[in-house]
Amino acid sequence: MSLTEDINKAKTLVEALPYIRRFSGKTVVVKYGGSLLSKHKLMQSLANDIALLRLVGIKPVVVHGGGQEIDKWLQKFGKQTKVVDGMPFTDAETLEIIDMVLSGNVSNAIVTTLTQSGVSAVGLSGRDAQLFSTRRLNNEAEKNLGYVGEIESIDPTILHKLAEENYVPVISAVGLSRDGTILSVESDFVAAKIAAALGACKLLYLSSHDGIIKDGKLRELMDLHEAEQLLDSKELAAPINLKLEASIMALKAGVTDIHIINGQTEHSVLLEVLTDRGIGTMITNQRARV
Repeated sequence: MSLTEDINKAKTLVEALPYIRRFSGKTVVVKYGGSLLSKHKLMQSLANDIALLRLVGIKPVVVHGGGQEIDKWLQKFGKQTKVVDGMPFTDAETLEIIDMVLSGNVSNAIVTTLTQSGVSAVGLSGRDAQLFSTRRLNNEAEKNLGYVGEIESIDPTILHKLAEENYVPVISAVGLSRDGTILSVESDFVAAKIAAALGACKLLYLSSHDGIIKDGKLRELMDLHEAEQLLDSKELAAPINLKLEASIMALKAGVTDIHIINGQTEHSVLLEVLTDRGIGTMITNQRARV
């Protein structure tokens, strides 16, 4: 390695110092999109990012989906997705598969990858230590969607205790209702609710998209008002629109900054949190980056 390369590496470390000072001791919630979970090299890069955040005093919390993995297992069992007025309906057998994939396969894979990067990680669902309780979710016409739910309340006590002991929670989007029924919850909304409950300074949505694209251009910075206008316009494709809706929810609940970034970019988390330029779309009420 040449001296020039060493100097460039040193400059990168110096560039990160103001961000380390600003965010040390604070919580950053990272939502893994399901499209990232099948790529081992990418998962290892993300795990290394989480490890570095933890080493510099930032408290990462991981929330994950698993749509592609769920679809794969549904096909194995010969199950087809049922739709009610444009929204997915989850029957008991499908829920069992979703729970197995999210709380079992996917959670274990993320925990294993984090462990290999030197992170003490713990897999959780909403059921564990009553992290979050759920209620059934109906569509706009009040038609039942089966075992689909939304978060009713959150008790983040277990997350605070884990952070105090330097553990990184890995949370799957399955919880219990008051009557003990297991329900599946949209993971983007779980991430938003968890970030709000923890008073997170940042919520990062890692997806297969570069961010919010409008009129062919990446929107690098948006405020809450602009985000609400764009959501009302219904211009965006469903996956990004869902993240935008969840982002607005999190901002209104007190999360400082929301980032929608391409998780397939190597070290995307570090680029967003610890560098001057950042990547993707940042949604905030604060117009100026630090």
